[in-house]
Amino acid sequence: MTSNRWSVLFVCVSNRGKSVMAEGLARSVAANMLDPSSAGTEAKLGVAPNAQSVQVLDEVNVDVSEHRPSQLTDEMMRAADLVVVIGTSAHVSAPEGVALEVWDTDEPSLRGIDGMDRMRLIRDDITTRIRDLVERIGQ
Repeated sequence: MTSNRWSVLFVCVSNRGKSVMAEGLARSVAANMLDPSSAGTEAKLGVAPNAQSVQVLDEVNVDVSEHRPSQLTDEMMRAADLVVVIGTSAHVSAPEGVALEVWDTDEPSLRGIDGMDRMRLIRDDITTRIRDLVERIGQ
């Protein structure tokens, strides 16, 4: 644990959508307890975040528009108190001793829900999971 806050690394495949949303939401709803960052297992460096991710976070006053993807490394995982894989598409083999959780987040597209409605449901699911994490850390 870094100081009084947990260093949490959120991971998805591209580091343009769900992990970026988690990082931004953690900064917004848990800044006093979490020091969030994010990375992707197959990040395309230099590109902007998913436009719908940016838009759905803007609705709750979270700005991730300047985020640029980072490629996941073992060093990043070792530096974190906790690595959280967002969704089941990214496959992560954490180095020995690294705390890892997989959040099997809601995927509304499997129920035919797409576009901004999909993104709002994902945002809300991730927000709930971050609040649950903060509660567990606080105990």
